[in-house]
Amino acid sequence: MIRHIISEREEELPASMIGKLLKIAEERKDIISLGPGEPDFDSPGNIIKAVKKRLEQKYTHYSPPGGRTELKETIIKKLGKENRIKTMPENIIVTTGSTEAILLALMCTIDPGEGVLLPDPGFLAYKPTVEILNGIPLSVPLYEEDGFEFTTERMEKTIIPEKTNVLIINTPSNPTGTVFSRKRLEEIADFAREHELLVISDEAYEKFVYDDARHISIGSLNGMAEYVLTLHSFSKTYAMPGFRIGYAAGPENLVRAMTKLHTFTSICAPTLSQMAAMDALKGSQAAVEKMRREYDRRRRMVVKRINEIPGVSCIMPKGAFYAFPNIKGFGMKSLNFSEWLLRRSKVAVVPGTEFGRMGEGYIRISYATSYEKIESAMNKIERAVKDLESV
Repeated sequence: MIRHIISEREEELPASMIGKLLKIAEERKDIISLGPGEPDFDSPGNIIKAVKKRLEQKYTHYSPPGGRTELKETIIKKLGKENRIKTMPENIIVTTGSTEAILLALMCTIDPGEGVLLPDPGFLAYKPTVEILNGIPLSVPLYEEDGFEFTTERMEKTIIPEKTNVLIINTPSNPTGTVFSRKRLEEIADFAREHELLVISDEAYEKFVYDDARHISIGSLNGMAEYVLTLHSFSKTYAMPGFRIGYAAGPENLVRAMTKLHTFTSICAPTLSQMAAMDALKGSQAAVEKMRREYDRRRRMVVKRINEIPGVSCIMPKGAFYAFPNIKGFGMKSLNFSEWLLRRSKVAVVPGTEFGRMGEGYIRISYATSYEKIESAMNKIERAVKDLESV
């Protein structure tokens, strides 16, 4: 028997419910999964066609660690036109999804014992990534009454002066669907400059905003170019999660450090995926808008149905493709409620505690599945809750 070799770092990581839900969704066809945050749309036809062409052209070799020049040039045009971020090739790194960009950025900016401010509730990878690097995750509590937005007051209470280097924000947000207003972003920008923080701005859901909401990149605000690393992904926007492709744009010295480190992690993002990403940006964006409209239709239905169920309430998300219902009226822990719902109604949701301590009393519902399945799931949830009330 080999000696115990698994590191304490790995063993101390929390078990994730997401992996279990993915397994359940794959193996149990009687379960309706409203859990995983993966588009139910296939990649647009023009991208699939382009990939086949690139395969025939033998794009099967390594690319430069920082990304292919032609893709970077396309990204520069996109950032300038859509995000109002002026940048250069040396300010961009192409990564294996934007999650890898988070890891590379944190590896380059924090040493053991240094702090990272992050949202709570927030994307489930933020805190574990900080912990893997022996940093200190400084969870900024977000409250429903504030629309789950950061406040300067709560950031001031959470920061460890002189030991905090980074602030992570996510807009549109996973899991809450919050879209930060310009006013709130300006307050965050002032806070970052005052405390000399790097802002890692995760904008994976930038294309999915609704009603009067507007996505604004904090890196486009005056004076923020040297304070912000902007992250983007093709997984959500173009329904390309399996391609594992994303990019980051920010200060040249940071991007240079990330590129150096990239050589020792995955070497480079997949070449074929990089070519597909370039074709996605250059091609028609009609499929993206079609997805956004359909997500909007599902969003309105989901929130309406949730708010008709006794004991459950949900504020209207303005972005992404998640609802974050409040289930505190049942007096059950989020995990217990999710497990009960799975057993009783065969509907899988994610307990809010997957996204941090402040997620207790909430569940996350993804509406990145078909309208018909969501309707069926809501009917099942409603019946289950009524049966619970009658007990």
